Amino acid sequence: MYPGSPAEAYINARGLGEVAARFGLGCVASAIPGHERYRNHIAIPYLRPAGGEDAVATVRFRCVADQCVKDANGTYYFLKREKERHEGHGKYLTIPGDPPRLFNTPSLIQTSPHLVVVEGEFDAMTWEFAGVPAVGAPGTGTWRDYWSPALFGYETVFLIAEDAAGSTFMDQLAAEMPNAKVIQMAEDLDSNQTLLEYGPAVLRERIGL
Repeated sequence: MYPGSPAEAYINARGLGEVAARFGLGCVASAIPGHERYRNHIAIPYLRPAGGEDAVATVRFRCVADQCVKDANGTYYFLKREKERHEGHGKYLTIPGDPPRLFNTPSLIQTSPHLVVVEGEFDAMTWEFAGVPAVGAPGTGTWRDYWSPALFGYETVFLIAEDAAGSTFMDQLAAEMPNAKVIQMAEDLDSNQTLLEYGPAVLRERIGL
């Protein structure tokens, strides 16, 4: 279930409602035994480019519980540039034993001289919304060496650094890619926050497009 769910409300507030269907986003309204921990989370599928019966490589789950993402007045914390309050659990859950995967690999078969690499699924969706092909690493320190060769053919790979940890992560990655350029986001804002406050044109301008 997605329409009318807390997941839809959250995604719309993030400015990503127009691309939700494209990324197959859902909401875990009920859960099979053993998956109860994912109830009322956004379901974020990692889609393979070829589609078909094996189109979904894995699914990650993102908490959108009111007590975690909204203040006492019902305002999303991110709209106030405040961190969410995920106490006793992380924002994201991954299926136990599942290895790190690159999010949005369908972007790798688009015809483009450039590609954005960013941390996080929502920020990758944000760049795609802005018209720039993008992939997302599921977190700092998750990069796998065998992902890099797929990016060597681009004229420029823009590595988006959004905070101190992200800068370190992207600098390390840039050292392995002769075609990489590290882009530091302004005002300590992540890509999605930049989209919300300034619009997609500012994102494109940030990387010189």
